Amino acid sequence: MKYFIYALLLIAISLIVYNATLIDFGAPFIGDSKTAVIGVLASLCVVILLIILLISKAIALKDKQRKKNS
Repeated sequence: MKYFIYALLLIAISLIVYNATLIDFGAPFIGDSKTAVIGVLASLCVVILLIILLISKAIALKDKQRKKNS
């Protein structure tokens, strides 16, 4: 599961980079640039959610180990 999450993170980051190259910074909310901005924002949301998932799994593992040692 850990490697799957890292693979998803890599894909999301690569989509951020790809969509950032498509943005026309002179008019970012017109035409295809609007789609690219939405893609960047969606990929950023995915990255944030996956990082939260990784942190929550690490906390759950530490809690499980703490309960086992007590």
